[in-house]
Amino acid sequence: MNDLGELDRPGTPAGPGASNAPSEQALGPATTASPTMASSAPEPAPEPAADREPSVKQEPAADRKPPSPRRGADPVKALMHRHRELCERAVDPLEIAAGLEAHGITERTAARFRHRDVFSLAEEMYARVTREGDVPASPAPATPRARADWVLLTLLPGALCAAAVTAAHLTHGRSRLFAAAAGILAVGLALRAALRRGPLSRADHSAPGGSTLWVSWLIAYSLLGNGLLDSAVTGGPDGLPTGAAGGPWPLTVAPVLALALACAPAAWIAHLFTVRGRRRLASSRGLEDFAAAVRPLVLGTFVLFLGALAALLALCAAVLDEPAGYAEALALGALLFIARLLATHGFAYAPAVALTATATVQAAVLATVFIARLPGLGFLGTPVETLVTLWGAGSVPTLACGAAALALLVHATRKLTRASAHAPPSPSR
Repeated sequence: MNDLGELDRPGTPAGPGASNAPSEQALGPATTASPTMASSAPEPAPEPAADREPSVKQEPAADRKPPSPRRGADPVKALMHRHRELCERAVDPLEIAAGLEAHGITERTAARFRHRDVFSLAEEMYARVTREGDVPASPAPATPRARADWVLLTLLPGALCAAAVTAAHLTHGRSRLFAAAAGILAVGLALRAALRRGPLSRADHSAPGGSTLWVSWLIAYSLLGNGLLDSAVTGGPDGLPTGAAGGPWPLTVAPVLALALACAPAAWIAHLFTVRGRRRLASSRGLEDFAAAVRPLVLGTFVLFLGALAALLALCAAVLDEPAGYAEALALGALLFIARLLATHGFAYAPAVALTATATVQAAVLATVFIARLPGLGFLGTPVETLVTLWGAGSVPTLACGAAALALLVHATRKLTRASAHAPPSPSR
């Protein structure tokens, strides 16, 4: 009877410990639940092998296929596809690192690509492009060296300016006017040629942009502006400048001559900054380390140029027997140098804005003095007259150029410490 009772419950375990055994349905109809059932029940006919479908299909290990990789499982490959042109034209990993940094790839972003920093990520991208054979490996670019052509071009503005000043001192009347005009034209052309070649040329090797007009204004104001402002405050000028120091509209030649002569040391210092920046880029292993190493280099380059300009100012003032005007000349020289240094490394917008604003301020100061002579508008000239009375006419270019130079210097400590600012130019340029 016990055996019959077991037949009424096919899913009941046959004995102790049988609770972990598979059920009859899982084992198939050929499997019995107990020995009694095996002896009393007729043996069912075996089913064809093709008709049985086991619950879990087993395949030979050799026939198994590895699971297909998920889409996006290789993030570096996706990044290489996104920056394919950069990877193909790069001649070393440093150029890729600078390009990635310029596109906003930071240390935190590199960590998402399983790399500790941008430099490590760039090395893998460069190695994979080279291994795939898309672009043959190219040697690393050599450190830029001084060339005879740009060395001579940077010396030319100072030499022509010195010749023009000498000719102006040796002539009189209309001949002096012609000599000054010819000298200004020659110095302008020489300066333009010097800015197109060598360390002072723009990153795209193009001619000086729209800021040339404002630079010309700033230099002209350095030559004529102080004398004109002094005369305007006292009711003048009564005539055109004669070139004489004691005339109604005196000229300040020493600062202009010093700035023209400073073109050569500016080129050498800019070249030194480029070389040192490339070396820092080659030895750095992270963007933060590179920025920390280049920031003192930016400030040191700036101070070195100011020292060279101060020495030239003292020399020119002693030779011409004129006031050196250190404050306004150093402020103007600092503004022009830091603006050009930014432009040569690909940041031309901020220098153009700073030069435009400075020239506009100087023009507005002169304009207010003359507008104040109109009836009822005398109050417009009061601030300028007070400033000139207290600190002299040179305070206007000193404050305007000094504020702009300081703003550009702060901007340069942020922009020139980026790896993209020191990337070697591509061979196509």
